[in-house]
Amino acid sequence: MALFRVERRTPLSPDEAWRRLTAWEHHAAQVPLTRVTVTPAPPTGPGTLVVARTRVGRLGFDDPMEVVAWEPPAGGGPGHCRLEKRGRVVLGWAEIDVRPAPGGAVAVWTEDLRLRGLPGAFDGVVARAGRLVFGRALRGLLALPADR
Repeated sequence: MALFRVERRTPLSPDEAWRRLTAWEHHAAQVPLTRVTVTPAPPTGPGTLVVARTRVGRLGFDDPMEVVAWEPPAGGGPGHCRLEKRGRVVLGWAEIDVRPAPGGAVAVWTEDLRLRGLPGAFDGVVARAGRLVFGRALRGLLALPADR
């Protein structure tokens, strides 16, 4: 299990930070070589399936994730989303939490990322790579123009 956590402060309201972090189609622009599909179309709720397809040339894999908890922030309060990974290659779960903070909000991405067949000896490397990739994604999603 490669467990990692990334936290970012933002001047955005909790509601706006949540909207940007759960606009699944925008995640593809932040993760190289990846496209994202969502079924059914928004609005998101428990049972929504988000599939991140990563591909390099002819090699690729899907990372299907099911939304199992969906609690958007209300009135500037906190929000929580949990996705369970349902794939053959990528296993584990991810959680997105947004909470109010002075001057805006704090967004936290926590993930238990496992790759089928990869020995536990590589967990540290996977966790570091996850912090790097998802830290960049969090920063990019929170910086998107307001009209998205």
